[in-house]
Amino acid sequence: MQVFANGVSIGAVLFLMASGLSLLIGAMGVLNLAHGAVYMVGAYIGWALAIDHGLPFPVAVLGAGVGAALIGLVFERLFHLIQGRPDEQILLSFGLIYVITNVSQWIWGPISKSPFRIEWLSGAVKVGSASIPIVRLAIAVVGFVVAGVLWFVQERTRAGAIVRAGMDDPNMVRALGINLDLVVAGVFVLGSAVAGVAGAMGGLVLGASSSQAIDVLLLALVVVVVGGVGSVMGTLAAALLIGVLDAYSRSWLPQMSSVVLYALMAVVLVVRPTGLSGRVAR
Repeated sequence: MQVFANGVSIGAVLFLMASGLSLLIGAMGVLNLAHGAVYMVGAYIGWALAIDHGLPFPVAVLGAGVGAALIGLVFERLFHLIQGRPDEQILLSFGLIYVITNVSQWIWGPISKSPFRIEWLSGAVKVGSASIPIVRLAIAVVGFVVAGVLWFVQERTRAGAIVRAGMDDPNMVRALGINLDLVVAGVFVLGSAVAGVAGAMGGLVLGASSSQAIDVLLLALVVVVVGGVGSVMGTLAAALLIGVLDAYSRSWLPQMSSVVLYALMAVVLVVRPTGLSGRVAR
């Protein structure tokens, strides 16, 4: 039970950091590989606000989301200039990763930050013989709440309908007189904000480190491949599956934990290339 709870909490973080990337690839067809760097900045901002400045943790999480959204707005303008050019997008992504990583090291130093310790999230809840940390329960709750909000926006609002239509036939959406570029910019900013929140929440158990720009990107890509692009529920299912699988593999086969995740991705690519959601990136 304890290993399962750990897996669910990590799955919630995986969902938060991969959902934005999934929507961006699906809605824009943009390979924003600098998404992991946005997560990293969110982790550093959350750490700085909560630990250095002593602000309440919810305020630190909100600040991380706002800071990441501003970065996402800048990213959107840059990627907008090279739409439909994947080679340039990949080069731009790694250039942004390099710049943001070095700026982060200049601001917060090269030494990794330890996981946050928030007093009111300390302690554990007993479930049978297992002792589940309250901090992991809080991460899971935030992840599920954000998943519910994103699902509602995507499936039950006009903006969500436009985004889904834009994934399938962007030219038709534009022909109807809809400013798809404005909606897509909103998706970019929202996805970046969610990544910033993921960084702050993930900092409770993972801390903040300049290596997260790449490490988080790799995990997010695995989630997107398994879940399928552009689907909130597909991303959530994939994140929880990978989080639980990772927790059990680390407990039972620690030397093979990374292999298990990439083996799962390989199997999905062979058996169901479109992922759990069945959506195809345009």
